Parts: sequence; C-alpha cells; structure tokens
Amino acid sequence: MAATKKKKAGTTSAPKSQGKSKAKSNSEALPSVEELQKLYHDMLLIRRFEEKAGQLYGMGMIGGFCHLYIGQEAVVTGIQSVQEEQDSVITTYRDHGHMLACGMDPKGVMAELTGREGGYSRGKGGSMHMFSKEKRFFGGHGIVGASTAIGTGLGFSHKYRKDGGVAVAYMGDGSANQGQVAESYNMAALWDLPVLYVVENNMYGMGTSVKRSSAGEFYRRGEGYGIPGEQVDGMDVLKVQAAARQALDYVRQGNGPYILEVQTYRFRGHSMSDPAKYRTKEELNQYKENQDPIASLKDLLMGEGVKEETLKDVDKDIKATIKEAAAFAQESPEPHADELWTDVLVPVAEE
Repeated sequence: MAATKKKKAGTTSAPKSQGKSKAKSNSEALPSVEELQKLYHDMLLIRRFEEKAGQLYGMGMIGGFCHLYIGQEAVVTGIQSVQEEQDSVITTYRDHGHMLACGMDPKGVMAELTGREGGYSRGKGGSMHMFSKEKRFFGGHGIVGASTAIGTGLGFSHKYRKDGGVAVAYMGDGSANQGQVAESYNMAALWDLPVLYVVENNMYGMGTSVKRSSAGEFYRRGEGYGIPGEQVDGMDVLKVQAAARQALDYVRQGNGPYILEVQTYRFRGHSMSDPAKYRTKEELNQYKENQDPIASLKDLLMGEGVKEETLKDVDKDIKATIKEAAAFAQESPEPHADELWTDVLVPVAEE
C-alpha cells in the first residue's frame, strides 16, 4: 500500500483505494452507452491516426523520429475524459494521442508531422514539439523527464493563479528513473502543487525491460515525499477512467500531488526505426489478441446492444477524417525561409 499523506485542515485525506487499483470491472456501474461510444470513438481516432502516420513515415513524408501510441490509447482517453477545461497537459515525445485526446485538429497535428506550414508549430517543431495554448497542451518533449519537471511548473502556475486547474504530467517508465523526477516530487509535495503525475508503464524503456531497469513499483516512488499513488490496468479504459477520476478529485481538493501508474503496452517498437527484437512474438500477440483496449470496448458495446454496423460506421467516419488530414498535410506548403528566425530568441550585442 502506498503511503498516506498527512491530512491537512480543510482538505480530504488520500483516497482509500491506494495501491493496486480496485476500480470496478466493466460489468459494474457502467457509463451510459453514449459515454462508452465516445470513449470508443476517441480511442479509435488515435489508432487510425497513428496507423496513417506510420504509413506516411514509410513513404518518406515524415522525417526524424516518429513514436506511435498504438496499444496505449486507453491511457490518455480515460484520463482526458474526466479532466476539466482549466486543466493543463504535458507529455513526452510519444505524444500524438495526447494531442488528439485534448481536442487538437488532426489536420494540424498531421501537417506538423510532415513539416508543413499548416501544422501546430508551423512545420518547425515536428513530432516532438507541438503546442496548443487554446487546448492547454504544453507539448511533447524530446528530453527524457522534461515533461515531469515542466509539468511541476504548470502545477505551480495553477496554484499561483488560483484557477482550479490540475497539471497532468505524463512520463514513461524510462523517465521515471530520472533525477529531475525525484526533484519534481519533492517540490510538488513541499508546495502542495496540483499535479497528477502519470507514469505510462509500457514495460519497455526503449529496448530495456522494466524488470531489468527499475527497482520497486513506480506508483510508490512518492512515498518518501508523502505523495500517494495507485497502479491501474491501462489496457482497460474504464479502469483508467475510474482511477483518474479519483486521483484528479484528490488533487483538485487541495491535497497536493498524486502518482498514477498506468500499466499499458505498445504494439509497435519504441519508434518507427525500432524492430523490437527484445520481446517475443508470443508476448506481443498475447496483448494484441487478449488485451487490445479498443477491441475490448467494442465487445462491451455490442454486449450493451450496439450493433456492429453502427461501430463500422464510426470507423468509416474516422477513416475519412484521417484521410482528409493526410491530404491536408501533404498539400500544405512548406514553411517559408523567413520562418527560420521567427519564434527564436536571438541575442543582439549592444553597440
């Protein structure tokens, strides 16, 4: 069990269900069919977007690195579904799914991937550096662990402004071993910052298994700072949603930070250039066949009376949206040479 933070005057104590998640199973207290369909749509949008991004990368339309989110869709979809408008989000370089979950336009995201003027950073940021002030999305970050440190700063901003917002700071299991993560936990605990730290534990930091690289469990890493934590099945969007709702409520009530470790699995390599030979085909197939979060929710919806034809129509509409985004990304012009010096701080020597 994770450590319980000392109760402060005027606040609630840490959630009772700390430790491994005790969120209700899919058969209990289900959301409405409309809510389930929304979750299905949002996860499938991410899946189809990433599949198209992979195709464009293979065609040479996307340069640099490209880290796909296929398999992990339930994580950000479940968490984003219970966030509030004033909350902010920051994540790592596996970030396309987070952008879409925040409501960013697939056209702008895909155009940025192809380095075009119509992208969110006008074609100058690429996969790892997209932002949307309107959607309170503060980027993917190529520096391992940076999202945690900057996310702590976002939490400070929410507290300073008294806007009621929570900073949701994602990190990977590889990031969790960074020294700046420990420093961030310390500051957030000292100042009772409204930060939800999300560890997306997909079992491999690049090509190294968590079992070989990380001692202990990530959700307990905050115990020394009095930060409670919980571990949840990240391949079940309803369990993620329930755990995220509890965690966000705890943080929003002024209790300080919280750590949510979400155990998930990526179906592709670390990046498009990774053949993923460090894991067996049997392991990968077991997750694909038995724990695909989209297939599981589809089965649940059909069990609730939603016709398969209806779900096929959802997929058809999403594919049309992604096709349109890909066309926009390829047709949008490249940035003009004058853009080279915009959004860049250039020191000028005094005369």
